[in-house]
Amino acid sequence: MAIETPKYRLLKKDKKIQIRDYESAIVAKTYIADNFKEASSTGFRRIANFIFGGNSKGQNISMTAPVVVTEDYNTNNHEVFFFMPREYEIKTLPKPLLQSVVIEDRSLGKVASISFGGWATEKNIHYNKELLKKYLKKNSYEILDNFMVAQYNSPWAIPPFRKNEILVKIN
Repeated sequence: MAIETPKYRLLKKDKKIQIRDYESAIVAKTYIADNFKEASSTGFRRIANFIFGGNSKGQNISMTAPVVVTEDYNTNNHEVFFFMPREYEIKTLPKPLLQSVVIEDRSLGKVASISFGGWATEKNIHYNKELLKKYLKKNSYEILDNFMVAQYNSPWAIPPFRKNEILVKIN
């Protein structure tokens, strides 16, 4: 069974780079003040706790992809979020038991993405982020927000089969 991903309309494709327009969605998010690797791990566990029954109804919520982490090396304060399945509305989702997990509507809107395989290491993230920045500058797009790292696979997926993306809101 395929894992649900957020809906978007493809506006432009140029090799590994895409320009997309995302539909608004509900996300479960948390903030972690740590390095990228630790923030990803801790944030994932917090939100996984929520979707695997750590909520007001003790209900399991289907896993979706990707897990998204804001990429903010300057402050070491990262936002980690999961998209909630489309079958839910905010009023029908159970409430997280952890106060550090928040549910909200999120509108990504127009986003540039670049895909890459393997592990989402700091080196791979930096390399692909720079490629995306060069492309956006060359094509006169304005970067509107922090870069995000989207990871689509479970930790057990081996590198040749892993899918990751760098995303950024643009104008």
